[in-house]
Amino acid sequence: MSYFTAGPENGAKKTSTRIKVVATAGVAAVAMGAAACSSSPSSPGAGSGTPSSASASASGAAGSGAALKTATINGVSVVTNAQGFTLYSFAPDTATTSKCSGACAQIWPPLTGPVTAAQGVTGKLGTITRSDGSKQATYNGHPLYTYTADTAPGQARGNGINVNGGVWHEVTASGQAAPAGTSGGVSYGY
Repeated sequence: MSYFTAGPENGAKKTSTRIKVVATAGVAAVAMGAAACSSSPSSPGAGSGTPSSASASASGAAGSGAALKTATINGVSVVTNAQGFTLYSFAPDTATTSKCSGACAQIWPPLTGPVTAAQGVTGKLGTITRSDGSKQATYNGHPLYTYTADTAPGQARGNGINVNGGVWHEVTASGQAAPAGTSGGVSYGY
């Protein structure tokens, strides 16, 4: 049985056009769905950490003017942004310079500053000026970042990953970089 017939008198051209329209609409729907999924940074109940309380909130994962707080993730007390997303330091950075820009900063968004400290955050807060002129928050001299693969508060998938020219570490409440592998970091080979 043939779905298409040879002559236009049997509607072959009309059917072919309908298929193209349906296929195009399907591709557009899949693309829009993928974009919607990638822009949603969290899902309820997906985290494995226990965030501490904080009195301030931010407008985004790398929000400005937010209160840093702490959470226990896989037994380690780490510093998080106001939404509970783990904050990371990048080994090649210095106390005055971020070495993560361009594509790196899209995967590891800098935490914009200044920030304040909620209970449990005892390190020294500050800011540096990035190469684009924006202010980035620091904790005990470490520029701070979130990680796009952390899709929910309480995750620390970036700990111990060696990409973009150096190792990434979750920042502990004590201000020291956590040992690689303490929170299940996985190398994604970027």
